Amino acid sequence: MADSPIASDDHHHDGTLKSPKGSSGPLTFRRLFGFDRSGPTPPATLAGNPLNPWTIPNAIGYVRLVLIPIFVWLEFRSGGESTLGAIAFAVIAWSDYADGMAARITGQYSRLGTLLDPITDRLLIISGVVVCYRYELLPRWALVVLVIREVFMLVAGRMALKRAIELQVNWPGRLAVWPVMSSIFAALVGWRLVGELFLYIGLALALLATAMYIRDAVADLRGRRNASLTPSS
Repeated sequence: MADSPIASDDHHHDGTLKSPKGSSGPLTFRRLFGFDRSGPTPPATLAGNPLNPWTIPNAIGYVRLVLIPIFVWLEFRSGGESTLGAIAFAVIAWSDYADGMAARITGQYSRLGTLLDPITDRLLIISGVVVCYRYELLPRWALVVLVIREVFMLVAGRMALKRAIELQVNWPGRLAVWPVMSSIFAALVGWRLVGELFLYIGLALALLATAMYIRDAVADLRGRRNASLTPSS
């Protein structure tokens, strides 16, 4: 049996846990649940590092990815009224926290996990939007805007990677995930008004986050261009 990542000798004197190798600080409650993201980015997640696919957090990510087509199949099979489909959606959405917590507990950060997690989230959102659009579970105009935003982020993210632009997840983008996921889940279980409210909140945060990503990418490119034009001493 593998050693426990939270052994008794891993505690600080103040009661917090030492962070596992590769993390950026003591494993406090706030850090464990992702509220405290201070400190340097774990080196294993940075561009240029090996993907390191065989980790516990990535295993959770693979399960999330496999469940997405199952969710879509269940919903289309039942006309958008599948209880199992709604449960599958909830498991995929809320297990997003599980892989992050697993990485912080075990210290098994990886470049692949950094890339896989947002892709899985966006695929889940797009799949949920397709179901909600098909069966008119939420306002279609808002769903169209949301899908355009998600597709744009997928394409723009790929372009940023090719240009070695490292964009850190901003707080509006991080906060937008929860209301968007909740809106789709609410719609799937028949809570339409609740779903609409969450959808509008999530959409506003997502669009704000996108504007901030574009601003940061443009600033990065301008900085590189100015640096290349500056004559070396």
